[in-house]
Amino acid sequence: MFKADCKTCSRLATFLDNIKAERPDYFAAPVPAFGDEKPKLLIVGLAPGMHGANRTGRPFTGDFAGILLYQTLFDLGLSSAPVSEHASDSLALYGVRITNAVKCLPPQNKPETSEIRNCNPYLKSEIDILPVSCNLMALGKIAHDAILRAYGLKLSALKFGHAAEHMLPDGRKLFDSYHCSRYNTQTRRLTEKMFRDVLRRASG
Repeated sequence: MFKADCKTCSRLATFLDNIKAERPDYFAAPVPAFGDEKPKLLIVGLAPGMHGANRTGRPFTGDFAGILLYQTLFDLGLSSAPVSEHASDSLALYGVRITNAVKCLPPQNKPETSEIRNCNPYLKSEIDILPVSCNLMALGKIAHDAILRAYGLKLSALKFGHAAEHMLPDGRKLFDSYHCSRYNTQTRRLTEKMFRDVLRRASG
């Protein structure tokens, strides 16, 4: 299960300690999942953003990456508000839960393979307690691969691709989407419609 004081990855733990010393108002710790306790969809991102979840303590909250995600959830009737402002606001998710493949902020937002592996048992425990009817949605290939690891599958078993849909061994479905990062949206690699279409299917 999730450990708020996990320091298994020394590189990440040291990085967070340094950030906390420089910015004492930042969360700067492993970020827990957020949303419905019995969801019909678990959304898996990469890792907390420096000035987003690492600052606020809630996934995809406080930086650009969360803008499209929370607006789309609201548009689809899956959220009580179109914007996630901070961890203590009144935002509620309906039938959706959000987490990350890596719970701690990595330098340059690039976790090492060993760190992804170290954090994978937490993701697996999150998946294991989901309702049997709950689908999964991976935002990006790292999240996709982390889900495969959590299921004990080879990374070559299911190929990542935007809007791809896969059947997992336990009968759940895995939906893939490009990550809703600033780069992907500004370059139009990911449009609002593309993202909304996948999220609608995954949550349907």
